[in-house]
Amino acid sequence: MAQEKVSKVSILTNGIIKENPVLRLVLGTCSALALTTSVSNAFGMGAAFTFVLVMSNIIIAMLRKIIPAKVHLPCYIVVIASFVTIVQMVMQAFTQSLYDAMGVFIPLIVVNCIILGRAEMFACKNTVVDSAIDGVGMGIGYTLTLLLMSTIREILGNGTWMGFQIMPEGYVPIGIMTQSPGAFLCFGLLMGLCIWVEEKLDARIERKIGCQPIKDLQEGEDNK
Repeated sequence: MAQEKVSKVSILTNGIIKENPVLRLVLGTCSALALTTSVSNAFGMGAAFTFVLVMSNIIIAMLRKIIPAKVHLPCYIVVIASFVTIVQMVMQAFTQSLYDAMGVFIPLIVVNCIILGRAEMFACKNTVVDSAIDGVGMGIGYTLTLLLMSTIREILGNGTWMGFQIMPEGYVPIGIMTQSPGAFLCFGLLMGLCIWVEEKLDARIERKIGCQPIKDLQEGEDNK
């Protein structure tokens, strides 16, 4: 029982820390860059993303032995698109302003690399419970990254947080932080911080170029 508990915790924390989908695996960056001008937008996107990811993982794990291997991708897209449609209708009905602010990025959740990747790499190979936990962990990691980026950009760019003024009256907003260059600057600094921390902790993850791990390429260069 203890080993099973550790395994569940490991699955949950994997997406939050070790394989954070945005800062460590560099997936789903379009929405991370575009929707982090305000904390409210980031939270809305994170909540919608997490719901779709968890529910899609559950359904795909339930059907993993039924879906033929040749039609994996079309089936995954149908499942994901169904939950995205539910999110769209709910947001349009109850949070019209947030729905308008997020715009095209809501339907684009259907082809988000994180969701498709977890479906192919995890949900179709594991149980329903493990797949749900994996979805929660990845969703939390994605949402926390968006909230961190949006907090930095909104405070520096507007002097506000969640629309509330928190900087002194004499504060001059850094306008570039609410623009595209500010998004890339914030993203790059956070990625650099993650790399620095993982090297300090000696917890580097195995990244791949094509089908060959980078560390294998490096070892090959060292042996020359």
